[in-house]
Amino acid sequence: MTSPAESASRIPEAVHRRRWAILGVLMLSLLIVVLDNSILNVAIKTISTPAPTGLGATQSELEWAINSYTLVFAGLLFSAGLLGDRLGRKKVLLGGLLVFGIGSALAASSGSPVQLIAFRAVMGLGAAFVMPATLAVLMNVFERDEQPKAIGIWAGGVGLAIAIGPITGGVLLDHFWWGSVFLINVPIVVVALGLMVWLVPDSRDPNPGRIDPVGVVLSVVGLVLLVYGIIKGGQLADFTDAKVLATIAAGLVVLVGFVVYEKRSDHPSIDIDYFRNKVFSAAISAIALVFFALMGVTFFAVFYTQSVRGYSPLQTGLLMLPLAVAQLVFAPRARLVVDRFGNRATTTGGMLVIAAMLAAFATLEADTPLWILEVIFFLMGAGMAHIMTPTSVVIMQALPREKAGSASALSNTFRQVGGALGIAVLGSVLSAAYRSGIEDKLPEAARHEAGESIEATLAFAAKLGPKGEALVGPADDAFLHAMHVTALCGAGVALVGALVVYLFLPGRTPTPEDKNPELATADH
Repeated sequence: MTSPAESASRIPEAVHRRRWAILGVLMLSLLIVVLDNSILNVAIKTISTPAPTGLGATQSELEWAINSYTLVFAGLLFSAGLLGDRLGRKKVLLGGLLVFGIGSALAASSGSPVQLIAFRAVMGLGAAFVMPATLAVLMNVFERDEQPKAIGIWAGGVGLAIAIGPITGGVLLDHFWWGSVFLINVPIVVVALGLMVWLVPDSRDPNPGRIDPVGVVLSVVGLVLLVYGIIKGGQLADFTDAKVLATIAAGLVVLVGFVVYEKRSDHPSIDIDYFRNKVFSAAISAIALVFFALMGVTFFAVFYTQSVRGYSPLQTGLLMLPLAVAQLVFAPRARLVVDRFGNRATTTGGMLVIAAMLAAFATLEADTPLWILEVIFFLMGAGMAHIMTPTSVVIMQALPREKAGSASALSNTFRQVGGALGIAVLGSVLSAAYRSGIEDKLPEAARHEAGESIEATLAFAAKLGPKGEALVGPADDAFLHAMHVTALCGAGVALVGALVVYLFLPGRTPTPEDKNPELATADH
């Protein structure tokens, strides 16, 4: 057992003094990586228009512009976390930011959809090294008692980035060409690199053991196959397709092989015994489930506000501001709720709020007053804040400090896979429900293409001229029905999450005052 004095001495005084400035630099790095995922959603419509305005990308090419980033990011997160623990987190962070900045500049100058897809993959490569390293550095510059507060601010930053992405994208597209949504990253990367070299200390696992090349390869191949299969199923809106099933099954088989190999290895990349800790496993599952629900919702919320309500990309981004505000307000304070009520009550409450807000989406119509949508987004952000902060603290404190990169990479991998699953699964539910609602209103020859999404139907209606106006009402009705079905599916997933955290997360830890009430009265 280490004494408080020994524990305090683990962090040099100079680093301890500038810890909040270091957190600011880490937040800047995190902001562009997360922001870039949501900023592209707003630019999709512009990129799909023919040159010179856009690239004339097809629906499939657009999906791959988003998914090439997610695929590389999710596939390499775990290995990137391990490399950070071994080589030094600062080096990995600097290298990741540099690659991300170069990828952003190349993506901005893409001359074709194929180039954009390739350069987005380069950005995903850089992002995979940035994301886990930010949380790992944070764990090494803050003492254990301050870690929940710092992680709360970190989690608030993730929420802020998700919400301001569409606003930033909308402003840029109003004034500049589509490539500006990527080029904006370059000056931020330059500033972040300079501040990082100056402020951030390096840290690594002092006893990393031998490299585990087989484990690294198995984890990358397994994750890439799994995420690719999920994405493909979402694109086809059919998870029973033979290719989709085969790819997902192959990914799962490789990941099972990874687990078996790691259990038998004398120098594993990850100690599988960590997952025997029910608290650790429940916290990681909760993060995956909350991102499953959240990413699925933001996916259909954009179509609801733009296609049904007719708002611009910038207005859509502004409508999502309450979600960011709630994250910023509640994420840093969630630790106080945990201190009062415990992890179990706080996280279960957050999950139930998310489930209720998803169910509330099933009540929205084309003319629902906007303030109702704003309240839903705000409460959703509040619910997320009370899940992300406690679960991140549980995960990061469950593993030894020197394994911070691995712990961060694991939680981020589950978050990414959960988010990809959310978009793919809830996206296919939306697609299938929409298609069944609109098909009989479309001419037989146009059913396949025009029934793919509300955007496809409206584009087909525009080609028909005045005749096509009769399709707008049925398209809105079919989409609203599909959104209601999808929202209820998302609410079901959030309820499963609530059950998991209620059963397995710890309750309130008794304080010295609880054990000895005389201590509390002695203070007054």
